[in-house]
Amino acid sequence: MSENITVKLNSSPTELHKILKFEGLASSGGEAKQVIDDGLVTVNGEVETRKRKKIVGGDTIIFNGTTISITE
Repeated sequence: MSENITVKLNSSPTELHKILKFEGLASSGGEAKQVIDDGLVTVNGEVETRKRKKIVGGDTIIFNGTTISITE
C-alpha cells in the first residue's frame, strides 16, 4: 500500500533521519539511520545513504511505499 503525505518543516533544513522518525516511518532514530544506511530511502529520486542529509522545502522522500513531500 502506498501513501502520500505532506510535511511542513518548522525548521529548515532538517536532517533526513529525523523526518523518518518524526513521521512514524521508523520507530526510533537508530532504526531511521539503519534504513538510510541500508539504501532503502530515496530523496528526489536518488538513493540516499547520508543519515544527516539536509532536507528542505521541495524535496521528496520515498521509503517503504510512502512518499513524503516537503514544504516550508
